[in-house]
Amino acid sequence: MTDKSVVQAFLEAAAEGNIEALKKHLEQGVDINARNRQKRTAILTAAMNDKLEAVSFLVEAGADVDLQDETCFNPFLFGCINGKLELVKMMIKAGTNLELLTRFGGVGITPASEKGHVDIVRELVTTTDINVNHTNFVGWTPLIEAIILGDGGEKQQTIIRLLIEHGCNVHMVDKYGVTPLELARRKGYTEIENILLEAGAK
Repeated sequence: MTDKSVVQAFLEAAAEGNIEALKKHLEQGVDINARNRQKRTAILTAAMNDKLEAVSFLVEAGADVDLQDETCFNPFLFGCINGKLELVKMMIKAGTNLELLTRFGGVGITPASEKGHVDIVRELVTTTDINVNHTNFVGWTPLIEAIILGDGGEKQQTIIRLLIEHGCNVHMVDKYGVTPLELARRKGYTEIENILLEAGAK
């Protein structure tokens, strides 16, 4: 069933976390992966409105957790970008594809590192095999993102330690050939510089 008004009602039920309404729509034959004009699915709509019970219900009902909207959001990437730890955990458990990209070409750990979401970075490096050395469209690894776009504070320092502990390559340069160590020095982030030096950066 692809009727736009039916899809809209289904997505509104997801936004409200109305599980009974979601059940009724599915019983009436609504495609669980139906999308609106923004290519947003019910499970993404529920995730973006913090309706985790509805997210869980839709996972159990067979929703595709990897479908991305026109801004590249799916529940997992939305959670990584916005610091939604429980949502991220749910999506990892649901078998989300860790290689899907944000609109800037990063994987989930890339924006989480940039934005200082320590708990999410810790979850990703300790419970998944996500690529900690993934390079995005502008040639930045999660480590470089954490240095260039962070404030050099404790959260970023913790994230950089976590990345290093879990296999991040401290020698991978940006697209101009500049090392993470040099980038940290340019920003005046002495603590991060020291962490990198301890890890053998040059």
